[in-house]
Amino acid sequence: MGERARRVTASDIARSLGISRATVGFVINDTPGQTISEATRRKVLAEAERLGYRPHAAARALARGSNRIVLFVLPDWPVEHSMRRYLEEATHVLDRAGYSLVTWTRHAGGRSRPLWETLDPDLVVPAVPLPRDDLDALRREPGVRLPPGEEPSELHEVPSLRAGPALQVEHLHERGHARLAVALTGDPRLEALARLRASLAGARAAELGVEIADVRTVSDEDGSAAGAVRDWVDAGVTGVLAYNDDIAAAVVGAAVRAGIALPGRLAVVGHDDSPLARLLVPALSSVRVDVAGLGRYVAHRALHVLGVEDTPPAEPAVWASVVHRETS
Repeated sequence: MGERARRVTASDIARSLGISRATVGFVINDTPGQTISEATRRKVLAEAERLGYRPHAAARALARGSNRIVLFVLPDWPVEHSMRRYLEEATHVLDRAGYSLVTWTRHAGGRSRPLWETLDPDLVVPAVPLPRDDLDALRREPGVRLPPGEEPSELHEVPSLRAGPALQVEHLHERGHARLAVALTGDPRLEALARLRASLAGARAAELGVEIADVRTVSDEDGSAAGAVRDWVDAGVTGVLAYNDDIAAAVVGAAVRAGIALPGRLAVVGHDDSPLARLLVPALSSVRVDVAGLGRYVAHRALHVLGVEDTPPAEPAVWASVVHRETS
């Protein structure tokens, strides 16, 4: 095995050009307030490229007092279509500003060391409220910032996370359905979010005078979807709002296999408007959440907190809407 190549340093560039190490450093780091001729600047940059110079990340971070890293602390949820789109958009916004987005999932009961203790990020953005002990420890970390004057969860406390269940109820109510059921996921990681969505659906149904006749966990793996559909039809339920498109697809599949007409006898509305919603036959009505816009919004909020952007971003006028397809 060959010997590992030595990293080219600023001193190598200085020796090659016969100039001072300080001058090379000023050019490479674009240090303000230094009087360096344009000819010298071009010569240094050309020689750096010829020698294959790559800045040392740790040294650059020390020089500028920043790692240019924003750490998103994610909940222990499945990384599905919505989460991927959200993170992709946030990554693009931060990258254009010269920042890297790094994610760390805080697992329930996990014993791993918090990533902010070793990564030294410029800003930590929790997607859900952190336990008080973690929050206090994070605020004691030197150089690590949280949004000032805010509970950290507020960066993500936007209407898109709460609007979906109400929109599902409203969509079914507008189509004449007065007796509904709620189909939830059985994934234990999503239990709290599933309960929240069921509660929000119930609150909106009560306002509209719509009955939520049943709330239950549904799966396509254990026959529960087929049993639920039979029970709902027997109980006079005519509309189902599902936790997400996967759960909605299980309900639709069970109804189709049982010969139940969709949406004539049973209407179904999913959530997230994943690719599955468009590909399913019949095509699934679903709540489309602007997760891409949410990712951009949170990233711009982070850049505003860091002082990179002068003004805070404006929230989109509409975070979520129902895409009407064949199942409703």
